Amino acid sequence: MEEKVRAHLIISGRVQGVFFRAETMRAANLYGVTGWVRNLRDGTVEALSEGKKGDVVSLINWCKKGPPASRVDDVMVDWQSYEGAFDAFDVRY
Repeated sequence: MEEKVRAHLIISGRVQGVFFRAETMRAANLYGVTGWVRNLRDGTVEALSEGKKGDVVSLINWCKKGPPASRVDDVMVDWQSYEGAFDAFDVRY
């Protein structure tokens, strides 16, 4: 059985106003990852994701590219202990 993990992400670059949150939710659903994504006031995007390590890594790799209109400069990842706190992946406001 694959290890389950939690990853807290801060994504910077041109990541607001380019459907980053909606596309991140779509990608998370594709990979079977739960958690949430939201815009921060400083222009970055924050996400918290949980799931099998390989699936969470796939979502992180997706975030490094983002949707076509975005430009990702950096993805900071803080690995945390899995909590199983979410049933789905949502956009938060």
